[in-house]
Amino acid sequence: MTLHPQAQAVLDLLNAAPTPLKDLPPADARAAYDRFILPRNFDPVPLGRIEDRMIPGPGGAMRIRIYTPAGDSGPRPIFLFIHGGGFVIGSIESRDPQCRLICRGADCIVVSVDYRLAPEAPFPAAPDDCWASLQWCADNTSDLGGDPARIAVGGESAGGNLAAGLALRARDDGGPALAAQILVYPLTDMYFEQDLPSYRYLDEDYFLTRDQMAWYGACYAPGMTTTDNILLSPCKAANLTSLPPAQIITAEFDPLRDDGKHYGERLTAAGVPVEYTCMRGMIHGYWHYGKLIDAAGEALQLNIAALKRAFAQTG
Repeated sequence: MTLHPQAQAVLDLLNAAPTPLKDLPPADARAAYDRFILPRNFDPVPLGRIEDRMIPGPGGAMRIRIYTPAGDSGPRPIFLFIHGGGFVIGSIESRDPQCRLICRGADCIVVSVDYRLAPEAPFPAAPDDCWASLQWCADNTSDLGGDPARIAVGGESAGGNLAAGLALRARDDGGPALAAQILVYPLTDMYFEQDLPSYRYLDEDYFLTRDQMAWYGACYAPGMTTTDNILLSPCKAANLTSLPPAQIITAEFDPLRDDGKHYGERLTAAGVPVEYTCMRGMIHGYWHYGKLIDAAGEALQLNIAALKRAFAQTG
């Protein structure tokens, strides 16, 4: 087990920041995080249409960004994408290049959710906004040019947590039926209650630390240190049957590695098809750095391939 030189180079840049994100006011942390990611992410590719739209949400009007491929091939699948950032930082803008590439590569409509962030809007604002976005997609497929029988959800890190929660909620609350759940280094155990081996990396210098996670938790769900709520910790769901096929991609030097792996093993045991990949030598967050880390492109191509297969099987 050796840290990949490309991951080490990004880690060195992250550690050179004058002030850790957790020591900044949330608005400043968001701006600093996006400033770091955007110039190091993939270049944005052109598409047929990109539109920001306001839709009804539980906290008022909320923004989504809709990506539509070029050309007219009839109703297309829809992929609801949820960005990460510990429920506190992250944005539609910093994941825009990935959404564009997924839209083009999988020939699907991508809807990216600008859900409310903590601490201004603590739990359950984020999962409720994502649920409202999923319902809106299902109710507006004709307007989107989408296929109501081919809707998938996905996200990375905190976005993976929210996507896994959406899959559980859609199963339990009457749909929509989902074609797939795409989970990139997902957080399924909010408070690390499973005591998995990779959690030891929280106490080492691999970007995602115990202090950072404590800050996220204090912002997102103040006063909580354990939970049985499956929308906070999807791993607490006793029943994982009848969920959509899952693709789970983790990173070798990520505290969340075994979190994603173990969730995939439980899904498999429940009869859910799972495709699991651990990117060797990588740290949490590598998926953002398309210009610097080859594994970012490799993982993204795996995401695209999984979506294409899922959509073909439900088409």
